[in-house]
Amino acid sequence: MNYISMALTALAGSLETVVDVPWLQGLRERLSTATSGPDLHAAFEQSPHGSLLADAQSLQILATNAALRRVVGLSKRELKTLRLPQLLDHNEDAKTLIGRLRAPDPHTPLRTRIRAPGGQLINTELSGYQIEVGQRRVVAYTTHDVTSRNLIEAQLLENQGRLDHLAHHDQLTALPNRLFLAAHLPGAIEEARLSGQMLAILFLDLDRFKHINDSFGHETGDELLKSVALRIRSTMRSEDLVVRMGGDEFIVLLKAATNINQVNEAAERIIQALASPVVIKTRSIVTTVSIGVSLYPRDGADMGELLRHSDTAMYQAKGRGRNNCQVFNPAMGRRLRERTAIESHLRTALKASQLDVYYQPIIDIESNRVVALESLVRWKHPEYGFVPPARFIGIAEESGLIVPIGEFVLECVLNNVRSWLDAGCAMVPIAVNVSAIQLQRYNFADLISKMTRAKGLKPNVLQIELTESVIFETREGRNGESNKDSVSDLRDLGMDISIDDFGTGYSSLSYLKSWSFDYLKVDRTFVRDLGTDMSDLAIVGAITAMARHLNIPVIAEGIEGWQQLEKVRELGCALAQGHLFAKATPAHKCRPFLTGGPLDLTNRDRRADALESTGITEIEISELLQVGRR
Repeated sequence: MNYISMALTALAGSLETVVDVPWLQGLRERLSTATSGPDLHAAFEQSPHGSLLADAQSLQILATNAALRRVVGLSKRELKTLRLPQLLDHNEDAKTLIGRLRAPDPHTPLRTRIRAPGGQLINTELSGYQIEVGQRRVVAYTTHDVTSRNLIEAQLLENQGRLDHLAHHDQLTALPNRLFLAAHLPGAIEEARLSGQMLAILFLDLDRFKHINDSFGHETGDELLKSVALRIRSTMRSEDLVVRMGGDEFIVLLKAATNINQVNEAAERIIQALASPVVIKTRSIVTTVSIGVSLYPRDGADMGELLRHSDTAMYQAKGRGRNNCQVFNPAMGRRLRERTAIESHLRTALKASQLDVYYQPIIDIESNRVVALESLVRWKHPEYGFVPPARFIGIAEESGLIVPIGEFVLECVLNNVRSWLDAGCAMVPIAVNVSAIQLQRYNFADLISKMTRAKGLKPNVLQIELTESVIFETREGRNGESNKDSVSDLRDLGMDISIDDFGTGYSSLSYLKSWSFDYLKVDRTFVRDLGTDMSDLAIVGAITAMARHLNIPVIAEGIEGWQQLEKVRELGCALAQGHLFAKATPAHKCRPFLTGGPLDLTNRDRRADALESTGITEIEISELLQVGRR
């Protein structure tokens, strides 16, 4: 047996212990069937991946197979005259490269480029394994062309970068958004602490913007917001941060402020910049701004406290006639009183049975069939009517009331399902929204299991909807399980899991890859203007295409018109939900939806549904809370 045969025999024996190195498994299988020297040579020669043997000390090439020779365009004899580094194009210094080639790690392939005929360089991974042949050490290398994989990885990184940008920037004004602020404000606070300088938070709210929106339409309102964003940005230094928080609210982060006069001057520049009329489609519109200021370290030591106090100061500016700036002081308690009042009324609502659960169908776009119902909590105040969920859900989460509210919703949904089944109704799944607090506070899967068993139901009658903030929450639950484990437990019960409001949170490819989801819901803010806004069209198109490649059906929320429906159909959304199909409906009116049959949309008065009142007005809220606002 010659030296090469001895090396191949030693390699075959060494590979018997390899269980977790995929590139070696194919070669191992070939060599393991060989029983003689010629068989070993044949197995090595016929390997589909380019392979070679080299002396571990000199890195002189000892043997190559046909696949490698085809790649480099050299004969067996020519290759034997070369050392392994001569085949490679590398950026690191020769000493480092030779060290890595002589002591290969089978678990960590070496990424490099291999020289091909005509000077072409091929992106390659060299996977190596060292063996002992008598007193001599030999390295065996297999090459993998990773050109296509590198291209795919580059595309994924580019897509991730685009999604990250979309997630951290407002699509209307192109300013950084709330998520961007949350990521950067703690660092700015730490910089101010270390430098001993002042940090100012300016909370801006446009005056009577709702009136402008209602009078001239959302399109005009959007154009006004874009103009306002440009004017605010133009008054600030390059190192200052301007953020659109949402709606008509903006935050200015004034760094390295030397004194309060500098802060007041910055606020005055903003007020003056917005004083000039904005011309939109020949219409001259004047808007003013109320500004509240909090200062680090005087008014707070963390992001939440500073934002809360600047918000409180802004409402003080509203109360003093608008179009002015107020700096926070401890006497400003109106915002806190409002929150306390809503929380108090909400506690009463829980005890006085003012809460109810309504249901809205989720529709298969092609067939118009109902595939599920989403359960939605509703608060009907005995005097003022329905309180919009946006007014109380956030406070419920902050105060912990979301837990009893969530239990109420679950109990109500399961009671309704039991009643429908007892009445002989067919049944589609019911989607239930779950907050981070619910998922963390106890074993949620165990709760679902117990509650459904008590009603004689199977857990898969429910679907679970999680927002991206719930998915990204990393705190441990009470039983020591992470949220990912908690979601896995829910899936083990047979329930489908949806990502709700996708696009408004982190929108990261990483959790789509590592977590299993059954549906992805595109937030209504991207659906509303699909017919007129090319940015929204591009965003929904990108999300839908990504989800399609991951085999995740997409649900488009907030469908209120035929044009929106046609657009999401063209983009590939499978499912939809909104007033065009049906408004949120009390349980006793849901029986037509339960069979999963198609809805008749031929005589649908979509305008009447789309414009139907959402309940309690802003003025009524002020009366309810006895707090003067705006």
